[in-house]
Amino acid sequence: MTAGKNGMTYAEAGVDIDAGNALVDRIKPAAKRTNRSGVMSGLGGFGALFDLKDAGYSNPILVGATDGVGTKLRIAIDTGVVDGVGIDLVAMCVNDLVCQGAEPLFFLDYFATGKLETETAARIIEGIAEGCVRSNCALIGGETAEMPGMYPEGDFDLAGFSVGAMERGATLPAGVAEGDVLLGLASDGVHSNGYSLVRKLVEVSGLTWDSDCPFGEGTVGEVLLTPTRLYVKSVLDAIRAGGVHALAHITGGGLTENLPRVLPDDMGAEIDLNAWDLPPVFKWMAETGGIVESEMLKTFNCGIGMIVVCDAEQADALTALLSEAGESVSRLGTVTRTPGVAYSGQLL
Repeated sequence: MTAGKNGMTYAEAGVDIDAGNALVDRIKPAAKRTNRSGVMSGLGGFGALFDLKDAGYSNPILVGATDGVGTKLRIAIDTGVVDGVGIDLVAMCVNDLVCQGAEPLFFLDYFATGKLETETAARIIEGIAEGCVRSNCALIGGETAEMPGMYPEGDFDLAGFSVGAMERGATLPAGVAEGDVLLGLASDGVHSNGYSLVRKLVEVSGLTWDSDCPFGEGTVGEVLLTPTRLYVKSVLDAIRAGGVHALAHITGGGLTENLPRVLPDDMGAEIDLNAWDLPPVFKWMAETGGIVESEMLKTFNCGIGMIVVCDAEQADALTALLSEAGESVSRLGTVTRTPGVAYSGQLL
């Protein structure tokens, strides 16, 4: 077959297939680290295969979750500190899966950019693999899209998709009752929600991403890029121990909107805002923006990244189990017969 008269190539149009192939070769060892029981085939095929029976399930229900990292990516792009956003991507998906009672099994990612920079892309995907390792979830596929003209130079976007499973009849929430105890698991900072407001607050404060951070160690950019905490292993241990009736991942909407999602329509919760210490980053944001308490509670996690709703008689045992697993646990309050979330005490 002869070439056309102008001899144009795909590379001249801005898409480098060789760079894409080099990236796949670079990330294969990272993906291999995530292998777990059930993986039959991973990177390289037109699809990935997973054997539920080999993973230990006899009568499984599948659960899917998809998410992104939001405008936190803007900070990663502007600073070049891209290593943690892959962990964020995994966490935003798998932390949701466990709220249904499911064990995350495998993960697929979508990475899109205007021009593929192999080193940057590899660091991002290696972060995704690290998030998968921390949650015992296999990275079995994904898509790297080089789309010139769609993204400004240096920009990229990320999306993720995860599938988990549980045995039939083990779905959460289940059995939530008045008097159930709310156990709050500490967050590792802002996680991956509210960053459009976070970025605005940094702008009006006069700080830059390279400034010394007034609310943590390192630069402002580095502290704000602290990855979302992965609760998978500790929470699954708690579910298996018994007494867990519901789980709420505290993402966009904060405590105010996420907790009611896992409670019956005729029930609500009472939370003591003095039950935990508000982390410095949230104090700084509230002071910098003059943000009122109610707005903080429905925008940010405010230091609580996951809530475990459990049987009152098993609350102490579950607190000990979660603490031993590395979680910082606060007893926030109880489930009530009044819909909505009622707060007592003072956050700010």
